[in-house]
Amino acid sequence: MPDPIAVNSMFARIAGRYDRANRLLSGGIDLWWRRRLIKSVATKSPRDVLDLATGSGDVAFALSRGLPPGTQITGMDFCQPMLDEAIKKQPIMPQSTDITFVQGDGLDLPCDDASFDAATISFGLRNMADRHQCLNELYRVIRPGGHLWVLEFSQPKGWMRPFYYFYLRYILPHIAALVTGDKGAYDYLGGSIESFPTHQGIAAEMDAAGFEMDSVQRLTGGIVALHGGQKAPAHSAG
Repeated sequence: MPDPIAVNSMFARIAGRYDRANRLLSGGIDLWWRRRLIKSVATKSPRDVLDLATGSGDVAFALSRGLPPGTQITGMDFCQPMLDEAIKKQPIMPQSTDITFVQGDGLDLPCDDASFDAATISFGLRNMADRHQCLNELYRVIRPGGHLWVLEFSQPKGWMRPFYYFYLRYILPHIAALVTGDKGAYDYLGGSIESFPTHQGIAAEMDAAGFEMDSVQRLTGGIVALHGGQKAPAHSAG
């Protein structure tokens, strides 16, 4: 499992160049992945959403644009330099007054039970020291009948795997080093992607935390998966 101190330090080092690196390394397709997430969230019309591992706030801002005005969004991350990048963007983002950025640990969320209609975590579950604890915490803070979406790297379809792993091991770290000056950070990220469970594995972990799985979408040849699960409504809980 990832060392939280090392992960925090890594993201703090690359915070100022994180967005630029994401656009370059994904060829911009990360914008489409987020649109698919926001479209799924919008179908449930939540009144308030927790975006855990918000990083520089891209998903939180996308939620603010894609959901009705007045939807309250909390962007939470344990790395303050990443949150600082999000806060810098806030004055120029539409509807950003509906977003609150808060520092918090995904393994011990500073939130009351049943605080949110919905939660999202995008490319952050992979970096948690204990995925099961994180999913348990998300289950705790979502209201009965509410929903969780996990957007995360996954294991691609068989024909694509040799090409994808070659990219992760030998191309991504060197391009990232040119953009961020920190090749080691992307050596870690590439390794964390390659060792991450399949989409079936993450669905099973969400199920073990209590979520009723209602969708798994494999995107871009399976290199990313969008998982959707629901907390049982109050009348059927327990």
